[in-house]
Amino acid sequence: MIILKYIGIIIGAIIVACAVYLLIVALFPGFSVPKQRLGEAKQPAQKKDIKRFGPRKEVSFEVKGIPLSAWLYLPQDLSAPVSCIIMGHGFGGTKDMGLELYAVRYQEAGFAVLAFDYRHLGESGGEPRQLVWIPYQLEDYSAAIEYARGLKEIDPAKIALWGTSMSGGHVIVTAAKDHRIACVVAQCPGLDGRASAHMAFERDGINFRMLMHAQRDLLRSWLGLSPHKIPIVGKPGSIACLTTLDAYDGYGIMTSEHFINEVCARIVIRGDKYRPVKHANNVRCPVLLQICDNDNITPLSAAEETANKLGKYAEVKHYPIGHFDIYIGDNFERSVSDQLTFFQKHL
Repeated sequence: MIILKYIGIIIGAIIVACAVYLLIVALFPGFSVPKQRLGEAKQPAQKKDIKRFGPRKEVSFEVKGIPLSAWLYLPQDLSAPVSCIIMGHGFGGTKDMGLELYAVRYQEAGFAVLAFDYRHLGESGGEPRQLVWIPYQLEDYSAAIEYARGLKEIDPAKIALWGTSMSGGHVIVTAAKDHRIACVVAQCPGLDGRASAHMAFERDGINFRMLMHAQRDLLRSWLGLSPHKIPIVGKPGSIACLTTLDAYDGYGIMTSEHFINEVCARIVIRGDKYRPVKHANNVRCPVLLQICDNDNITPLSAAEETANKLGKYAEVKHYPIGHFDIYIGDNFERSVSDQLTFFQKHL
């Protein structure tokens, strides 16, 4: 009985200590994180030529009463309903961070394009601002598909999905659930949050400070308090979700008017649970996997496992470059050329 009594006291003490710790993390000041300035990197030639791009319409659609902002590109010679490519950006990205570079190429080739901002980001609605929440973003993709299928200019049987980095995982999950999707492009895709977290651990070790920031934001959301935010990307050694030098430079190149380098920190302890690779077996349409062999953000092993699970539906292209190299210069040209060939084949 005495032993049980002491065990009960110890367990009670642990519970109290945990509660006190969580209250301190959630409520006490002193957790602010310095902002990370971006935009000093050299802009790519393609981005400088943005004024030459074709016409687009500013449109919107709703998800659970929240308006999502989108750009609709239609071919100039539109005599019958056409195929449509739906585009959402990667982690924390907005539609004005280079998506138009791809969209006008598709538009010139005779495809329609719908590029949208997720809820809580860019020009879309939603509070709190800068919330990256994977279930919401998957709902946003599905809503974009439904909106496109309802347009008279679009052939509802020829909807394709385009994703890059984190959204490269979104398009796999979405296609696995919607077997009416015609084809999918997943560029340098984030396909296994657990593998990405393991890669970061091998590189940086356990970052207890990041964990506390994530706990603070999640706890404050449960208590109905204002969110706690950290930079999306920062210099090596700083507090940010992505701290590799190529990530800092890559976001600097893509930064735009509506991009804010902040994110609600709760994603740090939720991101590793997201594993699109587990959905690949259920995809029933062709998928172009564009794999960057020197990627230090999304592991090569996850892409290869996804290709194996996709089986006959997988079309794989390898590029001897890093994660952010595919967005600029000759690497961009090779990537978008491969995408056009793929879309022309399957649409």
